[in-house]
Amino acid sequence: MLIKDWMAKEVLTVDENTSLMRATRVMKENNIRKLPVVSHGKLIGIITDRDVKDASPSKTTSLDIHELYYLLSEMKVNDVMSTNPITMNKTDSLEKAAMVMLENKISGIPVIDASGHLCGLLSETDVMKGFIHATGIKDGAIQYVFELPDSPGSVTDVVKTIRENEARIISILTSYDDAAAGSKQVAIRVMLDNETQAEDLSVELHKHYTVVLEAKDELNNLPMKE
Repeated sequence: MLIKDWMAKEVLTVDENTSLMRATRVMKENNIRKLPVVSHGKLIGIITDRDVKDASPSKTTSLDIHELYYLLSEMKVNDVMSTNPITMNKTDSLEKAAMVMLENKISGIPVIDASGHLCGLLSETDVMKGFIHATGIKDGAIQYVFELPDSPGSVTDVVKTIRENEARIISILTSYDDAAAGSKQVAIRVMLDNETQAEDLSVELHKHYTVVLEAKDELNNLPMKE
């Protein structure tokens, strides 16, 4: 999966001479937490809601409301923006972007092309959408988690059995962290045409392999925040 397929391509931006008050209004009205700062299309910085908060006068300030508005109107984006934001290329992988976000504890990354021009913005929500799509969970697939020997051909053997039972493989994910030494856990999501095929496949898989989990996620009543 590539960043260019999941990033937001229509991105709100400001230039370095935009007032802090204007930048704050743009973020608030559009419910966003960061704004790339561009000059002639090239990325030169980024301003976040945290930058705005840190630059704003304290609530205990002795300034009256008119003085506060004047101060904010006089401050410019280039007074508070980060000038060397982490960026990625649109042809980088989504998986790499996820690692960059995790390691740097950031929620979004400006995406640039080879000439340094801004071409998109990738958020943590975009990354999650990509991974949800890749797993096939929204397609109603059945997930099998196997504990397999960490040896060549072990996954191929399982895949062969699945295909022989007329199942369509949606995704395959492998993990070593949750498996015993010399083993690996492999999660495979499959689609079948009917319940009879699903039952026959289940019998075959449990007969020949160590099945840690067999489940189909219930998505009709997902928890929602109030």
